[in-house]
Amino acid sequence: MTATYVIEGSEVTGPERFWELIGEAVNGPGGYFGRNLDAFADCLDGGFGTPADGSFVIEWRDHAASARALGHEESARRLEGLLPRVDPTNRARLEQELAEARAGRGPTLFDQLVGIIEDRAGPEALRLM
Repeated sequence: MTATYVIEGSEVTGPERFWELIGEAVNGPGGYFGRNLDAFADCLDGGFGTPADGSFVIEWRDHAASARALGHEESARRLEGLLPRVDPTNRARLEQELAEARAGRGPTLFDQLVGIIEDRAGPEALRLM
């Protein structure tokens, strides 16, 4: 039997709210399912509330609202937060990504989340509604 975890996209107002919603969808009130992209990817690999056999679906309702809330502005904010602690060998790449996000180009935070779900759990594990 496939477990279904529902995210109400209209409730996603930014990344913090997304982390709360996905945590609650998978693990109940106050639940945890990552608080950043790396932790989220790790959680999707199993052992953090999803079935061990990987038989689950994330149903992301009103995903267009989430896409707006997790757009280029939030992507730029995330990259700005990473800049002070980035390794010098990665600084130029991060600055370029930040410039692109500020200009409204490149992948958004929403795009990255979708990509992580599809990469780690498979495209069939995500229903955008």
